[in-house]
Amino acid sequence: MTEQRNMGLRYSDLEVGLKFRSPGRTITDADLVGFAGLTGDFSELHTSDVYAQASQFGRRVAHGMLGLAYAHGLMWARTGELRETAIAFLGINEWKFLNPIFVGDTIFVNYEISELRESKSRPTQAIATFDVSVVDQDNRVVQTGKKALLVSKVPLSAVAASNSSAASGEERKS
Repeated sequence: MTEQRNMGLRYSDLEVGLKFRSPGRTITDADLVGFAGLTGDFSELHTSDVYAQASQFGRRVAHGMLGLAYAHGLMWARTGELRETAIAFLGINEWKFLNPIFVGDTIFVNYEISELRESKSRPTQAIATFDVSVVDQDNRVVQTGKKALLVSKVPLSAVAASNSSAASGEERKS
């Protein structure tokens, strides 16, 4: 059996200016209700059609943090692009909520490496900063900001362990 490498990018593949676009995710009523339950934010703008219809938006709006959370999941976790290198999410800067996200909108994330620098304290690691834009199905920017990610410059043992475990599971099924 030949070993197949995941398609995730390695550190040597990363460079300033490298652009990505996530798959889309349609926001549903269940998303708003679930997020309200998870966070305790039951603001009527998110949970009441009557209230929202009388608001400046004319309909219910997704929580801003729901958009941010989903955007984060759409980036590295869902695409697997940085599975070979991503260690930890470090932070958000300059995040802005520019336009509402409505039930039925499909969001995408456009992101680009804007800075890639060596870690000052860990020689096998680096910090990648991304300029991020969350857009809807009409390519209207709804949220924007910067996200920083700690990345490995060497192969991650966790990826190898996960691949090995998955391969062992496949062999047991045979």
